This record gives sequence, structure tokens and C-alpha cells, in this order.
Amino acid sequence: MNRTARAISAALLAVAVGVGVLPASAGPASAASYIPITGTGSTWSQNALDQWRKNVAANYGMTVNYSGVGSSAGRRDFIAGTVDFAVSEIPFQSSPEDGSAPEIPPRGYAYMPIVAGGTAFMYNLKISGKRVTNLRLSGEVITKIFTGAITKWNDPAVQKDNPGLAMPDKTITPVVRSDGSGTSAQFTLWMSKQFPGIWKAGLRSQFPTPPGGKAQNGSLGVAGYVSQDYGEGAITYVEYSYALKSGFPVAKVLNAQGYYIEPTANSVAVALLSAGINSDLTQNLDNVYSSGDKRAYPLSSYSYMIIPTEVGGIFTEEKGATLGAFTRYMLCEGQQQAPALGYSPLPMNLVQAGSDQIKRIPGAGSQGIDFTSCNNPTFKAGDSPSSNRLASSAPQPADCDKVGTSQCTTGTAGATQETPVSGTGTGGKANTSPDAGASGGDTGGEVQYDENGTPIGGGVTGASAVSKPFTVEDQGMGPTQWLMVAAGGLFFAAVLLPPFLSRRMRESAKK
Repeated sequence: MNRTARAISAALLAVAVGVGVLPASAGPASAASYIPITGTGSTWSQNALDQWRKNVAANYGMTVNYSGVGSSAGRRDFIAGTVDFAVSEIPFQSSPEDGSAPEIPPRGYAYMPIVAGGTAFMYNLKISGKRVTNLRLSGEVITKIFTGAITKWNDPAVQKDNPGLAMPDKTITPVVRSDGSGTSAQFTLWMSKQFPGIWKAGLRSQFPTPPGGKAQNGSLGVAGYVSQDYGEGAITYVEYSYALKSGFPVAKVLNAQGYYIEPTANSVAVALLSAGINSDLTQNLDNVYSSGDKRAYPLSSYSYMIIPTEVGGIFTEEKGATLGAFTRYMLCEGQQQAPALGYSPLPMNLVQAGSDQIKRIPGAGSQGIDFTSCNNPTFKAGDSPSSNRLASSAPQPADCDKVGTSQCTTGTAGATQETPVSGTGTGGKANTSPDAGASGGDTGGEVQYDENGTPIGGGVTGASAVSKPFTVEDQGMGPTQWLMVAAGGLFFAAVLLPPFLSRRMRESAKK
């Protein structure tokens, strides 16, 4: 190889090393340097975590193991030192309701919000064989259903919320969590704050099974029960993501401003503008429940990752490097997929606070978030920390969502309509179609799905508070992958191009 060819080869090899195809003495951690990490806890946020784990495995060769065993079990695992992190909707409990010992971790820890969302009321109800998709419920009615005070779908209080539906004389089956659950804790906290005369048990991670109710393990368990044929007449509380994934409707819930609202990413973002954030980043939701914004969904909240700030148990500094990289991904790039998954992305103030928490993780290199490249959909560089682009763009509720004698439906074209109240039914009840079929939205047997996306029968869509089974594509080639492709091309050129050039030069010299 002559001098020119050798120079070209050396230059190409240097570039290849620089982008990471070949080993270099110093540079960013390669995929092989990520040590697998393990966590347990919340099922409320598990759909988001599972998607993020899938993304980082494909894009960065990072292994993050997670098991949704419930928030209570996750906190216990963290205390025992058998996991690297935990996820919970509530903090460690100083006086657990089951009388067990106070939850006191033996090593340092911090709370870091990871995703926002709405606790929704997924249901399975038919009228005259057609699936209801535009159910509305007040908080008082919901509380009475889950305490056994309301047991029939045609109870006058339920009918009052739904003047456009001829509610059936059918028993309500409330489905609750059988395991220690942050979802249960959030739901019971809301009831205890808003309706203390009805719900008198306070915050409960362990939900007492109401009369005529069913108890199921995990979010998949309660959503799975409601989505089956035998679940007709059932209703459960679950993070909106699970209803969205199941393809089943959720009730619109009456907020403090007199509007029935569903738990979309926008309505949750609006509600959480009123959240109080404590010094340890735990949440105070009192003002969320009574938000003065008519767009707000009242049962909105955050989920937390409990991260170690000291080495201990199975956690090491080497694992801290992985945990730091994963949490930085979650707070920025991962938040892009939150709305499609049924969640709401975190706003800037919580990403900033989370960035400070990441710096406390041993092995994370005291490195937080780079806000110049943080691809979070709620803010852009230069925005005020108190702003939230998702909330500012949230639409106003339709007039037919206001409490009174109207009820919204949505036809197959997606136009919001008002269900007419004919008043011709017995006892003054509406005698209209239970769903969008009344407005030309009857799909004549559109498939419904269970929590695994399996078709379970026909149904009718139409109301805006109805879900479609979702699948979220991988984010595809990440920066690491594109660099690897580019570097591979350079390396290929570095190996094959110089001999080719040398041969051409020798042939030219002979001429």
C-alpha cells in the first residue's frame, strides 16, 4: 500500500473509532457496558415502562427488567434490597393500613416522577344488545358504586348522569384490586377527600371488596375481567392506558366545574397544573380534585420511580450508570410516546426536578438532563418551567358535556353530537339509542378486544370516551444505531478502499 493509500486508510479508521465502531481508549459508554438492572412495583405505569424498556433494549442494548407486582410489593422489595429500583404511586408508608411495620428503607432513596395519567373507570355495559360507549358518572355516584350503596345501572342517580340513555335494570359488578395497589391508594384518597361522608376508610392500598363485587390481581386482572363476556355489567378503576389497550370505553367523570371529562393526555395535563409538589417531589392533589379549569380530569396524578441514592442490596455503582441513562431517556425521549400509551407527558418543572434526582444516583456521573436536547413534548428550550404546551393546547369541552339534559355522542366521522332526550320513555326516561347508532355511528358489529388485543365479540363504537386497541411502534433507529451504520460504512471503506486505490495507482504508473 503506497503512502497516499495508507494516509486515507488511517483517516478513515480514525473516523470509525471516533463514532464508536472500533474500540477507543476513551469515549461514551458502549452498549456492552450497560449492566442489566431490575425493578418491581406499580402496574398503573407498567404499560409506559414496558414500552420504554423495549425501546432502550432495541436502540441502546440496555436491559431493564421490570415486574408489575403492585406498588406495595415494589416498596417492600426496595426495602429488602432485592431490586435496583421500585415504582409506586404513593410514598413509603409510616403506618401501613395492614398493621405491618413502618416502611423504612435501610439505604438512601429519592422519589422521581416518571409519568402522569388519569385513573379511569373502564366498564362493560350493553343496552338492547348494543355496547354503551358514552357513559357519564359523577364522583358521588362512583363512590356509591364502589361502596355498595348503588347496585343497579338504572339507579336514579346513574340515570340522572345519563339523560340520553335508557339505563337497564342490570346489576353493577364493581371490580377492585386484590393486591396492594397504588391505583387503589389514589382512588381511595380521592374519595376520602371529596366524599368523606360516603367513603370513611381513608387512603387504602388494600381495597375492601364491596358487596357484590369482584377482586382481581393487578391492572391486567381487573381490566381483563371487565373486558370478558362474563364481565358485562362490570366497572373497574384502572389507569386509562389499560382501557385504551383493551379497546373498552371509560366513563366521563364530572369535574368541579360541572363538565363530564375523559382522561386524555390534555385533560390530565390541565388538571395537574393545579398539583402541589412537595419538597421530596411527592404530590398534593387537593387542588387537582377541585380544579377551576373546566377542561380538567379530576382523578389525575403522577407515578414515581423510587431510585437509590446509596449503594446497597443488589444495587451497585455499575448499575447506577445504567439506571442514570434509563431515567434520562424516560424523562425526555420516552415522554413522546406517553399520549399514545394512554398517559400524559411530564411538564418541564418535574423534568427539572427529576434531573436533580438523577444526579444523586451513585454511578450516574452526577449527570442530569441536557435540556438543549431533551425531546419532551410539553416544552421547548426557553419555555418557562411553569408552562405546559400540552395543557395550553387542550380543547374546551363540548357543550353537551356540561351537566344537564344533554349527552354527547360521536358518529363514525368523529363529529361530536348531542343525544336528543325524547322524554317518551316510561317515567320520563330518555327513549333513545344507547350509543352512536342513534346518530348513524352504528358500525354493525365492530370488533371489541380484551386486554391482550384478542377479539371477543361485536360492539358499537361512537362516543368520544371509547378506546381503540393500541400498538406503539418502536422508535426505530436511535442515534447510536445511525452512528453505527455510518461508522460501519467508514470502516468498510477504510479496509477495502485503500487496496483498491493502491492497485489503481500502480496501474496508472505502469501506463
